[in-house]
Amino acid sequence: MERPNLAAEEVIVPGGAEDQGEGRILLIACGALAREILDLKRANGWTHLDLQCLPANLHLWPDKITAAVEAAVLAWQDSYSRIFVVYADCGTGGLLAARCAELGVEMVAGPHCYSFFEGNESFAARSEEEFTAFYLTDFLVRQFEAFVWKPMGLDRHPELRDMIFGNYEKLVYQAQTDDPALDAKAQDCAARLGLVYERRFTGYGDLAAALARLG
Repeated sequence: MERPNLAAEEVIVPGGAEDQGEGRILLIACGALAREILDLKRANGWTHLDLQCLPANLHLWPDKITAAVEAAVLAWQDSYSRIFVVYADCGTGGLLAARCAELGVEMVAGPHCYSFFEGNESFAARSEEEFTAFYLTDFLVRQFEAFVWKPMGLDRHPELRDMIFGNYEKLVYQAQTDDPALDAKAQDCAARLGLVYERRFTGYGDLAAALARLG
């Protein structure tokens, strides 16, 4: 099957075809997780893991995620001993998990990356008291304009801010890293949205544990 036609920066597969095959595992992941996965690979010496990233902006159209993941699995399944999908449910309403089960591939547990970065159990425990929180990760702080401000039309219609965020109370920055520049930018994001700012260092949470189990 023809492999998906993705932009070069969205395809990160270390090594050539001779490095694929028995014993190697392909991670099919959201592009918003690329930096974190590569950092974990380097820190832990996980040289048996290769990475294929799908466009991060699929999150703007969650109904397209399942089909995109399936196409990538079918395109690469003959080249690897195992494929692991680094998406949570991500707004697919259970469709992604069902399709992965049909394809015989595992995926990261959880409803979305905010949950698995914090730890699914911890996030669930906070859910009743934080339903008025808006979350940003390292990626979303870096890409705030492209993934929040502009898609919501706030660059063209700033008056929409209070309509969209009027029921939110705080912005929680789930920091994967200690980066003062990102902290400052996250504070600015909270101010632009008119929300109280809270920084919460999560590290890589359940993502690190899920990848570690791939041995």
